[in-house]
Amino acid sequence: MAVPPEGISRANLAPLQLHVPEPKFRPGDAVDFASVEVPPAGAQRRPDTAAPADSFHELAYTLVRVLDNEGRAVGPWDPKLSPDGLRRMLRHMVLLRAFDERMFRAQRQGKTSFYMKALGEEAVAVAAAHALDYEDMCFPSYRQQGLLIARDWSLVDMMNQIYSNSADRLGGKQLPIMYSAKEAGFFSISGNLTTQYPQAVGWAMASAAKGDTRIAAVWCGEGSTAEGDFHSACTFAAVYRAPVVMNVVNNQWAISSFSGFAGAEATTFAARAIGYGIAGLRVDGNDALAVYAATQWAAERARTNQGPTLIEHFTYRTEGHSTSDDPTQYRSAGEPTAWPLGDPIRRLKDHLVGLGEWDEERHATQDREVAEEVRAAQKAAEANGILGHGLHQPLDSLFDGVFEEMPWHLREQRQQMLDEEQASGRPWARK
Repeated sequence: MAVPPEGISRANLAPLQLHVPEPKFRPGDAVDFASVEVPPAGAQRRPDTAAPADSFHELAYTLVRVLDNEGRAVGPWDPKLSPDGLRRMLRHMVLLRAFDERMFRAQRQGKTSFYMKALGEEAVAVAAAHALDYEDMCFPSYRQQGLLIARDWSLVDMMNQIYSNSADRLGGKQLPIMYSAKEAGFFSISGNLTTQYPQAVGWAMASAAKGDTRIAAVWCGEGSTAEGDFHSACTFAAVYRAPVVMNVVNNQWAISSFSGFAGAEATTFAARAIGYGIAGLRVDGNDALAVYAATQWAAERARTNQGPTLIEHFTYRTEGHSTSDDPTQYRSAGEPTAWPLGDPIRRLKDHLVGLGEWDEERHATQDREVAEEVRAAQKAAEANGILGHGLHQPLDSLFDGVFEEMPWHLREQRQQMLDEEQASGRPWARK
């Protein structure tokens, strides 16, 4: 048996202590985000897109920002978008918020089982979609419905999926909000965390191997970076210089667990890129112009064979994780209004107003137009049925879409199910 060296007694050693992360604010606490470092807008350098990934490590620890406190676009990251481009981006963000609000109410009315809002995070998906090419492949997580909206995808089609009705392109086989639209370059959402990361990297590697020009972009929450799939994807992306933009949406909370449980107390999430030799950026996720500029920069690196980029979008999840969540049980009610980076829609609106290209009256008119557009889409979708009224697909279609040719054991299971249905005297979903 090993013995301690002479003169050393373990009795004199302090006991080990396990560190368990604890959020700064709990329900009932006053909120003070003074410890959140918000550097001045425009202060961060913009490296050449061909610069080596190890030549700008500081950008993984700061915040790339374009819009200052007065709504002006400043600094080298200003993408200098046209007023028309800014207005289109603003409209898509407003449309996303209106869509979320109406579908949230639909869930509360029992018309569907589940919904997740992107309130406060609209810039993350919408601005990125504007910066990417339409043919680029997106591998989203479950709060990037703004990608579809920014690509002008049918709201009715999205609602059909949420309602799992007779027009649901996925045949009622996916949880509401887990869209899939190949024609819009929108890969199927999975409820299993971060499976989309290795899938996106693999798709990007295949695109490069074929000599294609399309790149991939992928999103996950900060909590999901603790999953093994995230790190496997980073390894493959780094080794093969996959043309992929890897987005981490740090909205401070993973359901009821704050970001510290995923490592936020130790460093930034963008800093994880450094250990893999990947380009890393940390971006003000409530600044639509910063998100656009960072995505455009990363996309150019990918298209010119400079390899992957990991972008941390520093933002805040204003409401609950989903309709199944009650954030008042684990965080202070004062957090959303105290968040120092503001509201992404208001910031972009103020920028346009400051340019003389927008005003409050036009914004109010747009709000009414968008609300009517969403209301009309909901009416059209509900004509196809709602989840609250039961199944809308033929029962035997449950086994479809898995194999090109159904194997014998599934044919037997399907027949057994249909026999049991007939014997019960209660047809479950016959159309």
